[in-house]
Amino acid sequence: MTSFKRHTVTAALPYANGGLHIGHIAGCYLPADIYVRYLRLKGRDVVFICGSDEHGVPITIRARKENSTPQEIVDKYHSLMKRTFEEFGIAFSIYSRTSSPVHHKTASDFFLKLYDKGVFTESVTEQYYDEKVGQFLADRYITGTCPNCGNPNAYGDQCERCGTSLSPLDLKDPVSALSGEKPVLRATKNWFLPLDKLQPQIEAYINSHPDWKPNVFGQCKSWLNQGLQPRAMTRDLDWGVKVPLPDAEGKVLYVWFDAPIGYISATKELTKDWEKYWKDKETRLVHFIGKDNIVFHCIIFPGMLMSEGEYILPDNVPANEFLNLEGEKISTSRNWAVWVHEYLEEFPGKQDVLRYVLCANAPETKDNDFTWKDFQTRNNSELVAILGNFVHRTNILTKKYFDGKVPAALEYEKSDLFLMEELSRYPKKIADAIETFHFREALAELMNLARMGNKYLADNEPWKAFATNPKRVQTVLNISLQICANLSVLMRPFMPFTSDKLCHLLNIAPLNWDAAGKTDMLHEGHQLGEPTMLFEKIEDEPIQKQIDKLRQLSVISNQSSVNPQKPTITFEDFEKMDIRVGTIVAAEKVKGADKLLKLTVNTGIDVRTVVSGIAKYHSPEDIVGKQVSLLVNLAPRKLKGIESQGMILMAENADGKLIFVAPTDSNAENGSIVK
Repeated sequence: MTSFKRHTVTAALPYANGGLHIGHIAGCYLPADIYVRYLRLKGRDVVFICGSDEHGVPITIRARKENSTPQEIVDKYHSLMKRTFEEFGIAFSIYSRTSSPVHHKTASDFFLKLYDKGVFTESVTEQYYDEKVGQFLADRYITGTCPNCGNPNAYGDQCERCGTSLSPLDLKDPVSALSGEKPVLRATKNWFLPLDKLQPQIEAYINSHPDWKPNVFGQCKSWLNQGLQPRAMTRDLDWGVKVPLPDAEGKVLYVWFDAPIGYISATKELTKDWEKYWKDKETRLVHFIGKDNIVFHCIIFPGMLMSEGEYILPDNVPANEFLNLEGEKISTSRNWAVWVHEYLEEFPGKQDVLRYVLCANAPETKDNDFTWKDFQTRNNSELVAILGNFVHRTNILTKKYFDGKVPAALEYEKSDLFLMEELSRYPKKIADAIETFHFREALAELMNLARMGNKYLADNEPWKAFATNPKRVQTVLNISLQICANLSVLMRPFMPFTSDKLCHLLNIAPLNWDAAGKTDMLHEGHQLGEPTMLFEKIEDEPIQKQIDKLRQLSVISNQSSVNPQKPTITFEDFEKMDIRVGTIVAAEKVKGADKLLKLTVNTGIDVRTVVSGIAKYHSPEDIVGKQVSLLVNLAPRKLKGIESQGMILMAENADGKLIFVAPTDSNAENGSIVK
């Protein structure tokens, strides 16, 4: 840390396709903010860089869902995220966006330099193409079954259930997210970063950082052990940074080529001296990310920077694991999330309560869980009962006995000297934890200091001692106020709003880190501000309201994912359908058709053949003897040369599996009419 002249700290660029939830904040933005605030308090030269990632398929998918344009989507969500970060106290040096002209030029120039140096390999490969829409499909435009865990809704680049990185060709039963049709393979040319050739350099780079967090180092080694493969740095899309080559019509830069360059372009917007933050070896580059971005920041982006040749490489990439919510994985698709902009509206003035809870419960080494009850308990039992109580009692007693002026410390007892010695150690203990990215440990030490102050007051009982020994009370309250002043400094990286409140209570300007650890921060006779509570108790009602809201919104979101009602029909239309109970008496697969089964069904009126597209979900041997509901008066049609005389009624569940709509009454006879 001390060997670097300056620091460039980045936080992962969030996709501008939605709001920010607590998983985002706990994953990288809060730890990055804590780290940067600490560096600033130490007087370090640091820039804190972030911005909206406004390219990539998630943007275009959101635009389609909202019947909007990609530009309208990114404008909407960039504004929302920027405001949320500001109100929550994430103190970026700049919050930019990748749609800016500066970024487009920076990314294009970077690509051209690698192209001119002959870094890229040109390759014609087969990629999935949606014939109905007339478009090549980027990774996230393809869904299918994960070959690793069987998740039927995996994306073409990653399975969000098991976390496995995928390519579209890995998926079983791929489907276009645009049309729902099965895509076909077509040849297309793209430009690839030859990670296989860069592997020795990248491997040496990774091996030079054994001090990285085990989850980061381990994931990198796993990728390297499998052998790196060339990765396309361009895509067949119409939204993004255009590939700056004459023979690249209809192609844009791969979002994971474009996005990390956003850190550089944002720094360019921030300062004309941007190069010293990216090209000077005396600058430390630190990326804060979530674990799903490790490969991009530790392997692909360093590979790009190595190939360019002028840039420094990341010195550390402290990635966090995932934060769950009420025992379940956060899911934006079903609204199982705590949205930070909504929290700020519903808990005004309580930014630091959430900052405290998210840091105290941060998923630093493993996935962790946020619950509203834990949020309430930590506020009431720790912030109110320990930290807030100590500060308030100290200020109230000083107001009562000394008119709110700092009393002189007269004589120190052994316990005082011991406490003062302990106090002097806290700045280093907290600093050491922050500098090694152990933010939970650092916060715990901060709370230990407040506990020490509380115990000191309780042991000395100044409210009792004043009547017989007012001089002793002077010393006790002086030391207690010095602890309060220390807390105002040491809490600032974690709880900046509360630090401001405490400075106001103490009637002092914010102090730098090096001022802490001393017992002369407040001088005799200094006038304090009016005592007020730093925190207030949170009752059960607002907590239960949040729990109810969470579950209600999740239900509504699930309902909204159900297909909408079809156009209204008349009763006469319904009467035309003849639906009967039948029993499958024989079943076999149809040759040359993976999805089809040939069924023989006893309908009670006859025994007939029905061809049904259920082979993906049901095997022939498992369904013989099963009762079904069958539309018997459907016009016959030939499928794979077999005449199908009817249609089995099926329902599609939330996982996309087809299940039988069958009578549950065992007395239902074949031929019974379904009304």
